[in-house]
Amino acid sequence: MKYFISLAALAATLACGSAQAEQTVKIGVLSDMSSLYADIGGPGSVAAAKLAVADFQKDHPDVKVELISGDHQNKPDIGTGIANKWYDTEGVDLVIDVPNSGVALAVSQVASQKNKVFIVSGAAASDLTGPKCNANTVHWTYDTWMLANGTGKAMVKTGGDTWFFLTADYAFGHALERDTADVVEKNGGKVLGKVRHPLNTNDFSSFLLQAQTSKAKVIGLANAGGDTINSIKAASEFGIVSGGQKLAGLLVFSSDVAALGLQTAQGLSLTETWYWDANDTNRAWTKRWHASGAAANKFPTMIHAGVYAGILHYLKAVTALKQSADGKAVVAKMKEMPTDDPLFGKGTIRADGRKIHPAYLFEVKKPSESKYPGDFYHLKATIPAEEAFRPLKEGNCPLVGS
Repeated sequence: MKYFISLAALAATLACGSAQAEQTVKIGVLSDMSSLYADIGGPGSVAAAKLAVADFQKDHPDVKVELISGDHQNKPDIGTGIANKWYDTEGVDLVIDVPNSGVALAVSQVASQKNKVFIVSGAAASDLTGPKCNANTVHWTYDTWMLANGTGKAMVKTGGDTWFFLTADYAFGHALERDTADVVEKNGGKVLGKVRHPLNTNDFSSFLLQAQTSKAKVIGLANAGGDTINSIKAASEFGIVSGGQKLAGLLVFSSDVAALGLQTAQGLSLTETWYWDANDTNRAWTKRWHASGAAANKFPTMIHAGVYAGILHYLKAVTALKQSADGKAVVAKMKEMPTDDPLFGKGTIRADGRKIHPAYLFEVKKPSESKYPGDFYHLKATIPAEEAFRPLKEGNCPLVGS
């Protein structure tokens, strides 16, 4: 009798071990699916997430990963409503992407309250790793400090020493204007004025007239997506560039260049942390991105690359811990482990949640210089990882000791 009891106990133990062997993780891609940021995030971010899950599961078939997606509509109340529902009732462990700093700052607080994980790929406000940092949030791809110290600094160094800002009137625009103005002034330049416009503006004529009247050498566009596209088109129609003023696209994506066309975008300086056509690895990934559901006539942005890389590293940390329920523990593991993925290479995540990697200063090609669709940029400079982002002690993040 004892013999059969021992066998039964062994069978129960093996069954329990088998059940424990399979981990289940749920990821929510929260983005702008239908408005001015849909091309820089949106469906392309979902396609990138699918690739990350597929690549991870090749080596970890015992980890079950479920993906869902939602549209925050660029409204913090809608974004936090979705995040709360996902975390509370739908078993979501990680929310990722969120292009819109107002929404991202709000979701970051939700993740902290619920002890879940939030990886920011789409939003830019450097406050996410500054005064508003928390132990549940990782800021992966880029931020306003990086943009300011890339594009802004380069423009001042090449003679653009007087600035006027055209700024999207919400958290992202304010942060980008603030960080760029600091760089301009620290490098001997002057800010002559600024004007703020509502999110998703169609008519920039009155704003550009103020910029033109200022006589500033550089008009800094502290906006993104559809707003950047519309303001650059309007500036071209106003003859601003031909009149001697320069446009500084402080946040310009490859999708914006595609929408503008090289004839209009040529000569723009911009800073990115990833470019689809930079090397063979990125080009091969882009083909897979198209096959995974992204529109065939689009090109992936650094935000899409950040979604892919962020999910890969998150899943590595979850697997190492063998759990996804304790968000702070997962993020701590993400910071402890060196990052390494095909798109960004090797890197680290700092104590403040800032992911560290190089940034690149590009200039948009003339139409005559482009050899094929998507051949957009000249590489002007590589900004080393240790210089690309704000020094750790300057961010005022409460997670960082003095």
